[in-house]
Amino acid sequence: MKKGEIYEGTVEKTEFPNRGIIKAEERRIIVKNTLPGQRIRYRIRKLRKGTGEGQLLEVLTPSPLEISPACPHFGLCGGCTYQNLPYEEQIRLKEGQLRELLDGAITAPYVFEGVKESPRRLSYRNKMEFSFGDEEKDGPLALGMHRRGSFYDIVTTDQCQIVDEDYRKILSATLEYFQEQRLPFYHRLRHTGYLRHLLVRKGARTGEILVVLVTTTQTGTQAGQEKEREEGVRLEEMQQEGMDSRIQSMDSAWVKRLQSLKLDGEIVGILHTYNDSLADVVQNDRTEVLYGRDYFYEELLGLRFKISPFSFFQTNSLGAEVLYSTARDYIGDTKDRMIFDLYSGTGTIAQILASVARKVVGVEIVEEAVEAARVNARLNGLDNCFFLAGDVLKVIDELQDKPDLIVLDPPRDGIHPKALQKIIDFGVEKIVYISCKPTSLARDLEMLQGRGYRVEKCVGVDMFPGTGHVETVALLTRKAQ
Repeated sequence: MKKGEIYEGTVEKTEFPNRGIIKAEERRIIVKNTLPGQRIRYRIRKLRKGTGEGQLLEVLTPSPLEISPACPHFGLCGGCTYQNLPYEEQIRLKEGQLRELLDGAITAPYVFEGVKESPRRLSYRNKMEFSFGDEEKDGPLALGMHRRGSFYDIVTTDQCQIVDEDYRKILSATLEYFQEQRLPFYHRLRHTGYLRHLLVRKGARTGEILVVLVTTTQTGTQAGQEKEREEGVRLEEMQQEGMDSRIQSMDSAWVKRLQSLKLDGEIVGILHTYNDSLADVVQNDRTEVLYGRDYFYEELLGLRFKISPFSFFQTNSLGAEVLYSTARDYIGDTKDRMIFDLYSGTGTIAQILASVARKVVGVEIVEEAVEAARVNARLNGLDNCFFLAGDVLKVIDELQDKPDLIVLDPPRDGIHPKALQKIIDFGVEKIVYISCKPTSLARDLEMLQGRGYRVEKCVGVDMFPGTGHVETVALLTRKAQ
C-alpha cells in the first residue's frame, strides 16, 4: 500500500465514535463515517506500521442494515453519522463500541447496562449553531452546517431533522432576509465579511425560543468592508457618527420577519451579538437585545432553569432527564450527606441532588456558568447548594467541607491527572462519573482503579441519536479504610 493510492475494501466493524475498520495487506485501516458491511472505495492518507488511515471516496455496496435517512442533507452535512441505520441498530452499534472500550479499561467484573434510548429520536436538540457561508466558492449565501470533511463549505440545512420545524422556519426566514440584503458572510481566510452565525435555542418543556444573530462589526459591501478594515473604522466610531442606521434598520426588519412566523413555540428574545474573533467560534464581544429578553427558561425533572445565550446546557433536554435520573439512581441515598459536584457547569445535577442531600458544593471554571448556577438555585428555592468558580485542580485545595459522595462531569478531555489524584485523596466511598467522551472515561478509570476504586456498573445514555456520540455513567466504589 502507498499513500495517495485508492483501494477498495469491506468494513468489518466500527469503533467509537465512527471509525470503520478494514483489514488490508496485514494492516488495520481506519476510515471514518462508514458502517459495518459496507464495501467502499477509499484513498490512503496515512500509513504506519500495521495501521493506516483512509479517506472515504464512495460507498460501492451499502450495508445490509442501511435504510433511507430521514434527513435529505445526510451525507452532505457533517452533523450526523448514523441516520442511515434503524434506531435499534444505532443503539446496538453504540452498545458494542462502548462495551469494547470499557472491557479494555476495567480490570474487574462489572455490570454493563447497555445504552438507554433517547425519548426523542428526531427533533431532539434544544440548541443549534448555524453558520453563514457558501456551498461552493463564490456561490450564493448559505446558512446551515459545514459540509462533511470541509472547513469552508456550508450546506443550507433547512430540512435538518434533529431539530423541530421552528428551527427550520427561523433558519429559512433569516437566510432569505439576508440574501435580499446582499450582505457577505465572514470569510475565514480573508477575515472580511459581516454574517457569521445564527444561534437558536428552544426549551423542550417550555417552548421558549431565543434567537441570536452573530456578526462582525464590519458593514457594507465586500469592497466596503475591505476599505473599512484598511482604514481601521470600527462600529463604535460609526455609531458615534450616526452611520449605523442601516444596521439598525436591518435588525428591525429582521426582527419583524421572525415575529411574522407561525411557530409552535414562542420567541422570547432576539439578540444581535458582535464577534470580531479571527477563530471560527461563536464568541460574545458585545450583545444588543433587539426584542424581549436575553435568556429563556427550560425545565428538567421538576426544576426550572434560566439559560443565557452562550451558557452550557445539555442539548437534549428530554435525554438529559434520562441521564440525570440515571446518575441519581447510581448515587443512591443522599439523605444528610455532603456531595461535591465537580465540573458542575450550570449546576443542573447539583440542584437535582440538593433536595435530598444535606449540602451540595459545585465547582466550575466558567464564571458565567457559576453565576447561572447560583441564579437557578435561588429560582428553585434551594438554599443548600453552593457554587465556586475556578479550576478544580486549584479550588479543591480550598474546600473546607469533606465530601461523602463525589459526582464528576468533566469536559470532553476528561480530568487532569493531578486533579484526579486530589479527588481520589478525599477517599469517598462512592464516585459517580458522567462522561461525554467514553475514551476519556476509559483513560481516567485506569488511574481510579489503580488507587483502589472498583467499577461497579456502567451504562450509556443516547443523548445524540443519529450521531456517533454517547454519554456514559459509571459508578465506582471503594471500601472505607
